[in-house]
Amino acid sequence: MINIKNLYKSYDKNEVLKGIHFTVNKGEVVAIIGPSGSGKSTLLRCMNLLETPTSGEVIFKDNSLTSKDTELEKLRQQMGMVFQNFNLFPHKKVIENIMLAPGILKKDTQHNLRKQAEVLLDKVGLADKAESYPSQLSGGQKQRVAIARALAMNPEVLLFDEPTSALDPEVVGDVLKVMKDLAKEGMTMVVVTHEMNFARDVSDKVVFMADGVIVESGTPEDIFVHQQHERTKNFLSRVL
Repeated sequence: MINIKNLYKSYDKNEVLKGIHFTVNKGEVVAIIGPSGSGKSTLLRCMNLLETPTSGEVIFKDNSLTSKDTELEKLRQQMGMVFQNFNLFPHKKVIENIMLAPGILKKDTQHNLRKQAEVLLDKVGLADKAESYPSQLSGGQKQRVAIARALAMNPEVLLFDEPTSALDPEVVGDVLKVMKDLAKEGMTMVVVTHEMNFARDVSDKVVFMADGVIVESGTPEDIFVHQQHERTKNFLSRVL
């Protein structure tokens, strides 16, 4: 579904990504782990061109996102994004936040969009919060609304940028449960995360990054039990 070839990203003289090759298959849950500053979030944001790569190619479903001829906005609509800091509109109710993007794109009637939004709120365990404003929600509830909002576009892949790192520890489990349920349903997901248990227990593939390169990738067992690289061992010995 996503194929990244020889990706580089620099900010002035700071080279953040240094020749990344990376694939995500349909229905796969990929966890990207590694120390802060290793390029994880930059790689994720290059996948839907929120960040424009310096060089290299990002291919989504056989379409090169980095080609000038590509209808980027159309393809982006199939890639949901969940941010670390929720990015909800504070002046809109929860239900309005979820209906907004599909409404702008005239995906359906307002009546049907509202019904769909109610189903999605129920799915993330927040059916009773439809008429609330974001300021009335906890961090964990806001993040679950953000996931529902991403799902409202019926995306083919969901990209998560450290979705639990801004949350209090006691609400992290609620957000991870929603993500686990999506994984069970076969949603293609790429998750930049510090949650090692999620990476080990839920993902199909784990990618370990450091210093702008993929040091190694493989099954959770490959990375958590049979690491090939000293850099991976050192990182895991510190975080586990």
